[in-house]
Amino acid sequence: MTAIKHALQRDIFTPNDERLLSIVNVCKAGKKKKNCFLCATVTTERPVQVKVVKVKKSDKGDFYKRQMAWELRDLTEVDAKDANKENPEFDLHFEKVYRWVASSTAEKNSFISCIWKLNQRYLRKKVEFVNVSAQLLEACLFSDSPTESVPSSENQSVAGGDEDALDDYQELNTREEQDIEGMMEVCEYAISNAEAFAEKLSKELQVLDGANIQSIMASEKQVNILMQLLDEALTEVDTIEGKLSSYEEMLQSVKDQMDQISQSNRLIQISKSNNDKLLDEIQFLVNHMDLSRGHIRALQEGDLSSPKGIEACINASEALLQCMSVALRPGHDKLAAVKQQQMLFCELRDAFARRLTNHLNNVFVHQFNHFSHFKMTIPQFYRSSCLSLPGHDQSSTLSQHTADLTLPKHSPLHRDLLRYAKLMDWLKNTQREKYDGLSRTYVDYMSRLYEREIKDFFEGAKIKMAGTTKEPKGKFGKASINVCVCLFLPTHGVAGLHGSSGKLTGSTSSLNKLAVQGSSSRRSQSSSLLDMGNMSASDLDVADRTKFDKIFEQVLSELEPLCLAEQDFIIKFFKLQQQVPLAQAEVDDTDGSTSSRPSANEHRHSISSERDMVRFMMNKIFQSIETELNSLIALGDKMDSFHSLYMLVKMSHHVWTAENVDPASYLSTTLGNVLVTVKRNFDKCIQGQIRAMEEVKISKKSKVGILAFVTSFEEFAELAETIFRNAERRGDLDKAYSKLIRAVFFNVEKVANESQKTPRDVVMMENFHHIFSTLSRLKISCLESERREAKHKYTEHLQAYVITSLGQPLEKLNHFFEGVEARVAQGVREEEVSYQLAFSKQELRKVIKEYPGKEVKKGLDNLYKKVDKHLCEEESLLQVVWHSMQDEFIRQYKHFEGLIGRCYPGSGITMDFTIQDMLEYFSSIAQSH
Repeated sequence: MTAIKHALQRDIFTPNDERLLSIVNVCKAGKKKKNCFLCATVTTERPVQVKVVKVKKSDKGDFYKRQMAWELRDLTEVDAKDANKENPEFDLHFEKVYRWVASSTAEKNSFISCIWKLNQRYLRKKVEFVNVSAQLLEACLFSDSPTESVPSSENQSVAGGDEDALDDYQELNTREEQDIEGMMEVCEYAISNAEAFAEKLSKELQVLDGANIQSIMASEKQVNILMQLLDEALTEVDTIEGKLSSYEEMLQSVKDQMDQISQSNRLIQISKSNNDKLLDEIQFLVNHMDLSRGHIRALQEGDLSSPKGIEACINASEALLQCMSVALRPGHDKLAAVKQQQMLFCELRDAFARRLTNHLNNVFVHQFNHFSHFKMTIPQFYRSSCLSLPGHDQSSTLSQHTADLTLPKHSPLHRDLLRYAKLMDWLKNTQREKYDGLSRTYVDYMSRLYEREIKDFFEGAKIKMAGTTKEPKGKFGKASINVCVCLFLPTHGVAGLHGSSGKLTGSTSSLNKLAVQGSSSRRSQSSSLLDMGNMSASDLDVADRTKFDKIFEQVLSELEPLCLAEQDFIIKFFKLQQQVPLAQAEVDDTDGSTSSRPSANEHRHSISSERDMVRFMMNKIFQSIETELNSLIALGDKMDSFHSLYMLVKMSHHVWTAENVDPASYLSTTLGNVLVTVKRNFDKCIQGQIRAMEEVKISKKSKVGILAFVTSFEEFAELAETIFRNAERRGDLDKAYSKLIRAVFFNVEKVANESQKTPRDVVMMENFHHIFSTLSRLKISCLESERREAKHKYTEHLQAYVITSLGQPLEKLNHFFEGVEARVAQGVREEEVSYQLAFSKQELRKVIKEYPGKEVKKGLDNLYKKVDKHLCEEESLLQVVWHSMQDEFIRQYKHFEGLIGRCYPGSGITMDFTIQDMLEYFSSIAQSH
């Protein structure tokens, strides 16, 4: 228990400034035994607080934790259960009654004794102790301290140090205990009459106090001697103080001298430090604000047209920028030399910026004129080709590009201009206005150049698309007949194109018109699904569609590297998408006044703003691409609505490729916008097909057969599966399939309901059989459920048509046996039906005689002819239907034989023909036709 006390005092109560006085190991009465400890504690600070604390071991059992605490002033009663017998149980009454069982009676009595002592000492409201033995209370009465034996290191006095500290309990040593026991043995009534014993002790204490006072008075002589010694000691102290004063005066003079020396040294150090700092400042200004003569000469006279001159100007401009962007220290800007140097830098910067801007403007104009020298529009080319001599250089370049449908490359222009990229970066960080002006100039020139080239390129693409598959051989090689028509365009339409940034409206409309006329001449009227006011796709051969697909792919393949190369050049040449702009220092103007230049924060651009500038420049340069692409797409869609399938696949692939390179690029954005148009045309094509299904009309005089839109859906699916194989936009086709097949199903049923010449079941059976065959052959995964549905509808309507057409070939015999079945249903036993007058054996024989084998075969032959008139030849379902009718007829025959056997047993009545005869009838009829 002692080890537990030490552990609890150290781990729980000492950190909370409490002392552990008593402890008892308990568990709750009447419950599963879970041991814990009740501890009586007092605080070490005033005012003293007395508590009863419940402590238990942690779940892991490696340390103790404080679980609950009660103030002793809240305790109203302590019940020891039995005052005469040893009983470990006791109750503590706080706000509710807590019943405990101690591990031993001795621990219980020790804890209750401690509670009684603390109650007597600290509480005004006394706690009631019930069933506590008188001997225990008497032992508590004559005990000086309520504390248990705790380690001396823990038994500390209450903090504060005032007179209340005398109230703390102190442990009696062995000698004190023996003296108290001896006094109590001498006084017989010490236990029975405590007050008398205390009074006797008080009197003895007074006698001792008197003796002490007399002893002190007797020692007066020794006190006088002590006082004399103290006086002598004070005299010696005065002597020592005098000597110390003289020493202090001597040291003061030395201190003054040392202070003077220290002041002189400090002034010397300050002077040296100032000289060092001045030298450092001068060296800083010389090192950072000195521009070499070679750099100055390069900025003023450097050759901007030669590689060496450009390299010298780049080095000089970077050195100038470093000098101007140096962070001056406080006060430098007030130095005349610094102001003069800054003025020189400003003059050099402005002069070089003007020289560089003029040179780059001249370079732009020269390069633009160089690339534009041999450029002419396609109508101009064909006119000049007819009028000029063969092999003329002015038309050779365009002839090659037109024949091959390629765009001119501008890599030489880019290569020449990229030599000035670092100078453009310098200009961007020093003269933003001139930099912006050059960028606008470049965009203006290039937009006109690209607009002319792109329009010529798209004109060539439109002419190739509008050309016939059969092309004449001659001067123009593979150029189409429609191209030759362009030679005779009006002169005013061509003149408006020459040397301008491009008004191609007249030629474009002419080309579109020629293209439509050329394509319309090759198309015949059609009532197919795709005849929606445009040309019919069913009249186009595979070669035309393949040709369009190749041309469209070539257009996109030419545009993609062109845009990427131009965007890459713009980023490199104009130094965009870089996030490290240098600061511009504050410099003096020529008149001496200070003007603040834009700071680094004002010039710093984020990556997003840089990309916005790239996108803006690309939009200005290639502003005609999206328009031309939409025009080309409209032409292709007008020629053949099925072209939207090719365009959707090709455009989706190029958009996906562009997004992988740079999702925010101009090419990706532009192609994405055009893809929306292509997707809209594709959706319009699908809706047009659905609308054509809804508007289909059937002839009232001819049989229906396989509906045109069912055949057209087959054509669409075959073509789409070829085009969309491994395509990125397969999901769009699957959605279109779902819409189309639903429309096909609905309109087949609609036409079947409206059909007058052909039975409804035949229309449904033949068309759904065709749909089922198509879907089974193409194996379109997203239409698997529709394939099963088509098969179900085909089978269902086949059976319905067989039953309806076959009807009751033995009509009277059928009516006779229906009556037999009715009698059986009314309760007549089967073997007694023959006794009915209307259904006797004689009546049955009469009915059977009316259907000899020859008549049956004749009726079947008429039925075959009737079925042959209903069914169409292309689906070849006649034999399937005839075989199903054979099975149905045999089923009826067997049913009749079964009724005869059950209702007319032993009569020997049989049909005039057998099943084998029936099989021969059906076979011979099928072979004869």
